[in-house]
Amino acid sequence: MTGIVAGIDEAGRGPLAGPVVAAAVILDRSNCPDGIADSKRIGATARDRLHAALCEVACIGIGSASVAEIDRLNIHWATMLAMERAVEALLATCRAPPMHFLVDGNRLPRWRHPATAIVGGDAVCRSIAAASIIAKVTRDRGMAALDAEWPAYGWARNKGYGTAEHMRALAVSGPSPHHRQSFAPVRAAARA
Repeated sequence: MTGIVAGIDEAGRGPLAGPVVAAAVILDRSNCPDGIADSKRIGATARDRLHAALCEVACIGIGSASVAEIDRLNIHWATMLAMERAVEALLATCRAPPMHFLVDGNRLPRWRHPATAIVGGDAVCRSIAAASIIAKVTRDRGMAALDAEWPAYGWARNKGYGTAEHMRALAVSGPSPHHRQSFAPVRAAARA
């Protein structure tokens, strides 16, 4: 594909707590950090290093959808909203807008931008992989900050996913304001 292309990916569809975060990234083809890959396939140290390197050389937009938006819209449409916000942020900060967007997944947000959905895109497209790194590191850092306020749930370690530790804490303490009330395990804990 010729011209400026932006990759888009999200982090945080599956967790029981916290926002869903999306990133849109335009890579500089002449100055692209080595080692970019799907964020799920690289360790935390490499992700942090690549996040820092990408922030130096790429054009980046980040968007999120809150727990309240996830509960109101559902996780699919909240993810689409986070992607729309990431693109808005990207367009507000980049000098040259992308001609096309490559979105990880099988659905596109409802927008006017030319785009292609690519299933498994974070494994085959560098700009989507870069977006996956930015989104994951951003969300993980946010969950670590929430962990400082709500340490019982272990979010610095589990990032809000339904690990055994997190499920035990839900059973003992009940849901926090940062839990997704529309998710079945959280609803069950709230009723207990």
